[in-house]
Amino acid sequence: MCGIMGHIGPDNSIDVVLEGLKRLEYRGYDSAGICFKNPKGQLSLHKKKGALDNLKATLHNKNYISHSCIGHTRWATHGKVNDVNAHPHLSDSIAIDHDNSIAIVHNGIIENASELRVEMQNKGYKFNTDTDSEVFLALLEDLLNRGEKFKDAVVKGFKRIEGNSAFVMQMKGNEKILAIKKGAPLVCGKNLETSEVFVSSDPYALAGFVDSIYFPDDDVLCSLSPLINKEVNASELSGLSFFELDGTNSKRFKMKQQEMKVEVSQKGHFEHYMLKEIHEQPNLIRSLGQYYYKGDGKKLLEKVIEGGELPSRIQITACGTAWHAGLVVRDFIEKFAKIPCNVELASEFRYRQPILYETDLAIFISQSGETADTLAAQALCKENGVRTLSIVNVEESSLYRACDKNILIRAGVEIGVASTKAFTQMALSGRLLAEVLRREHQSGYEGKREYELFNLLAERIELLLSDTSHIEHIAQEIYMHKGFIFTGRGKDFPIALEGALKLKEIAYVHAEGYASGELKHGPIALIDEQMVNIAIVSFDLYNKTFSNIQEVMARHGIIVAIGPQDDKKLQEVSEYFIPLNFEGLEELTPIYVNVATQLLAYNMAKFKGTDIDKPRNLAKSVTVE
Repeated sequence: MCGIMGHIGPDNSIDVVLEGLKRLEYRGYDSAGICFKNPKGQLSLHKKKGALDNLKATLHNKNYISHSCIGHTRWATHGKVNDVNAHPHLSDSIAIDHDNSIAIVHNGIIENASELRVEMQNKGYKFNTDTDSEVFLALLEDLLNRGEKFKDAVVKGFKRIEGNSAFVMQMKGNEKILAIKKGAPLVCGKNLETSEVFVSSDPYALAGFVDSIYFPDDDVLCSLSPLINKEVNASELSGLSFFELDGTNSKRFKMKQQEMKVEVSQKGHFEHYMLKEIHEQPNLIRSLGQYYYKGDGKKLLEKVIEGGELPSRIQITACGTAWHAGLVVRDFIEKFAKIPCNVELASEFRYRQPILYETDLAIFISQSGETADTLAAQALCKENGVRTLSIVNVEESSLYRACDKNILIRAGVEIGVASTKAFTQMALSGRLLAEVLRREHQSGYEGKREYELFNLLAERIELLLSDTSHIEHIAQEIYMHKGFIFTGRGKDFPIALEGALKLKEIAYVHAEGYASGELKHGPIALIDEQMVNIAIVSFDLYNKTFSNIQEVMARHGIIVAIGPQDDKKLQEVSEYFIPLNFEGLEELTPIYVNVATQLLAYNMAKFKGTDIDKPRNLAKSVTVE
């Protein structure tokens, strides 16, 4: 979702912040802006609706130089998409006393914004935007007018805010940038060699800029100051300090060396990041198997269930693509570990008063580790004494830090908003977990079969990716039809759901996923000569799935079958057929099929001319409810 970037240092902060915002474009946004201190120490605000390039155009040839700047890419939650509602927000336009000038950027939602807005309006403050963020700005302005210092005003204002938020602020006449958060991602960094300090909502924005990164806990005030300034308090000579809300120094943060490289984010010869990430999957699968079955990850994986009894029940919670991966993981766990497993949407789980037991294991799946609903579900389980485990891509993310144990999916940076490689790695990480849970009953088990299956899956996907012309042809033939129904039975049903989600995300067409046997319970009413049924047919329940295809045929629906190669019977009843070699893949067949649906969605979106890497209205990391 929204992206934050802040910088203090000898280099031109404007250029640094704009580069950071560029790296955060993948998170999804609809406007962008920056605020920097000019040579006179005044705050200079520039923001623009639309792409980051629109903002850059307003700055072109202006030769602005600054050594302190904050910036933001906004994904609208309150107020329309326009220049006025774009961040940062500057207090000059709402202030009663213009001696103070503050700029803020904000991620999250202020849940009590309406009440606070009325309170501030009664004090004479006038609001110029429709955003909730401006309410916090008014609170700061009011506190400063009453004599509070900048840092104290931030703390007191923050205490009055309800909901999950991250704020970054700068003030005229004050050399610091302050940042604070609750339930929203925030990361700081510094580079001692270049005398620079940074703050962002995403470690990826800091790749190549910093040598160390810091993850503050909730309710910790982060203070950034120039590293070259020796006149500051001794505790702040490092350029980066952390404080509790009572003003004392805080140790509630985690520091690690920044290992992420900028090069991993380049598209190379691929037209889109999504296509690049689809093609990365074979090597990632091999690497995952090698790490957890043969390498350093083997012991880490075994520690996931160390020190406790096997759970009596497993509760999986996730959102979107991660939820679909959770359905695949459920099938793995119940088949191999024989432990009852339930999968729920995080956005629903926390509000329905779920029955939880201390003997449960709660698993939370997320690419970013910052998904607001998933984090809230995790907190609920933690409060009820349930053991928690994350299957997550980003080490030291909020979810990673909050859970008792973690399995890293090792997918690398995923730039495309529509997740591809992360789904594959999440599902396979769940297969690893199922084996660990089963292995409790089989001491000394080495996982040779599973390791070989991972490698076979990588080979099959590699072969599929070596020639995608057939799938491209099918996409060209069907992309203009009015609707698409993905169907599958058993272990293929989650892939029907995921395939439909991918298509609607990037091609902007109506697509739904159904269990094949559910067609006759309502959805078959949609079938006509303009409706496409993308039918997933594997060896399991073959005859029943084939009968469902015939039901669609009888109503003149268009059949695109994804099924076993050399299946003449299936090929004859289908207008279009995507042959796959299922032999030997066994339980990993759905993951193989999913790559075919990824390619189909990608090519249909390409023919429709949509923005594949940054689909409209979507965000990569959904950090608000």
